[in-house]
Amino acid sequence: MAQGESFLERCFKLKEHGTNVKTEVMAGVITFLAMVYILAVNPSILSASGMEPGAVFTATAVSACFATLFMAFYANYPIALASGMGLNAYFAYSVCIPLAKEGINDPWTVALTAVLVEGLIFILLTLCKFREALVNDVPTNLKNGIAVGIGLFIALVGLENGGVVVADAATLVNLGSFASPSMALAVIGLIACAIMYNYRVPGYILWSILGTWVLGMIAQLIGWYQVDVAAGVYSLFPDFSSGINLQAPYLFAFNWEFVANHLVDFAVIVFSFLFVDLFDTAGTLIGVASKGNLLDKEGRLPRAKEALMADAVGTVFGAAVGTSTCTSYVESSAGVAAGGRTGLTSLTTGILFAVALVLSPVFLAIPSFATVPALVWVGLLMMSSVTKMDFSEDPAGAIGGFLAIIMMPFTYSIANGIMFGILAFVIVRVCQGRAKDVHWVMWIAAALFALRIITLVV
Repeated sequence: MAQGESFLERCFKLKEHGTNVKTEVMAGVITFLAMVYILAVNPSILSASGMEPGAVFTATAVSACFATLFMAFYANYPIALASGMGLNAYFAYSVCIPLAKEGINDPWTVALTAVLVEGLIFILLTLCKFREALVNDVPTNLKNGIAVGIGLFIALVGLENGGVVVADAATLVNLGSFASPSMALAVIGLIACAIMYNYRVPGYILWSILGTWVLGMIAQLIGWYQVDVAAGVYSLFPDFSSGINLQAPYLFAFNWEFVANHLVDFAVIVFSFLFVDLFDTAGTLIGVASKGNLLDKEGRLPRAKEALMADAVGTVFGAAVGTSTCTSYVESSAGVAAGGRTGLTSLTTGILFAVALVLSPVFLAIPSFATVPALVWVGLLMMSSVTKMDFSEDPAGAIGGFLAIIMMPFTYSIANGIMFGILAFVIVRVCQGRAKDVHWVMWIAAALFALRIITLVV
């Protein structure tokens, strides 16, 4: 036992960080409970792109395990990674579905190619320390506005999955029917999630999903929830009749032919992934580090390069096995709040993701309406960025940030929100006579989005 602790001490420097093995392991378990909902949510979201849920489940668990272990040993931070919320929604709803409507077969191969390229670019930007510098040069209002817009979009997707929000020919959207078990149980699950959050229940998002699912199974037993496979309504009970039969992930399923024939469209997709993931990762790292007193005296994050590299490498690995962008999870703050201070916390979480692989029938039986509490609550958490926005001093930042917020849910596209936000910011800056204050990265982004508009018109 002493030898084991000595090995862990050498790897993670526990005493230096004022922690111990028991505290770190418990923190890792709490982090896992707080973010394991992604194993149920990600297959549900990416299946909209035409991918098999079983394959996505395997890829999600394997990539989360790999990226989190990389963070543990390379960066020694108590931060876990997995397929990012918001980024998976962009993958499915803003990239794959529109491409499918244009007649592109297996559009998810295009999205995976974009994720791979994004990850490779991130590796290069991390090596030259460009990612840290870029964060400082992008308008704060726009950055926060994008986070808020993604939160609203995620919440809308969740409400739609549960039938809480439905299409309406007269008003575009309307309230669903409480007579529907899916809607009623989704609302109950959301209320339960809020109550558990109020009482600081560890893993409250997971428990809200499981609780909603259990209520659904009860509803199925009493006949309220009726299975109709032809209509896409499946049994809520796990099927272990075939044993543990993991579906192989999509390995190296890339579409370079699309890249060659639609270079501008592909560049816009890649940039949108880049832009969203860049600020999501940076914000998460700083937020979690602040909560755990991991920042130095100057307010900087030691080993930031290593932490960002874990994110970049995880993204490349995730694309190779067939899932959307891997990113640092803000839910890691739950483990940090429980005392996690080193990579041993991440090691524990990563191992638990590997263990979850053998429980695939359980996670794949979880219905989409049971994930509504998770999607809506993550949307709520992302909405907190609106408090950091200044709508009074800088018109360019205010207008850009506001358009990013409203255009994502209202046009059902994260890319559209980013496009309107960046273009509005640059245009207003030019009208202010402050074109020289616009960072060159913003000019490139605006040019790409302007070119995208032209291609759509023509």
